Amino acid sequence: MRLYSLSVLYKGDPKVHLLKAAYDVSTFNFFQRSSVQEFMTFTSQLIAERSPLGSRASVKEQEYLCHVYVRSDGLAGVVIADNEYPQRVCFTLLDKVLDEFSRQVSKMDWLSGSPATISYSALDGYLSKYQVQPP
Repeated sequence: MRLYSLSVLYKGDPKVHLLKAAYDVSTFNFFQRSSVQEFMTFTSQLIAERSPLGSRASVKEQEYLCHVYVRSDGLAGVVIADNEYPQRVCFTLLDKVLDEFSRQVSKMDWLSGSPATISYSALDGYLSKYQVQPP
């Protein structure tokens, strides 16, 4: 059971943009890592774009399960995990991350922010904390 990506996005007009993301591509071949990360970024944006405000969904994409939560204020979170990772845990993580993010990052920054300009460093910690280590 693995988590591969945890993203925070803003669903504004006209499209969704990435605010902050963390990736764990360590299980992939070194030469595949950048393209896998690009795929996860693109997929996260696409799923958030297609999800209505105030919704939660789980979408299967290739061998991954993408869990998305779009709040009514437009803040969205996407977790990309393998098929075995518990859905309930993914949505608990998204709730926690989006609540914390909205408290620490000004709503003004959501509109024009990017991963380089948003100062929120907890995603990497959450991604490693919620990894399930094999017994």
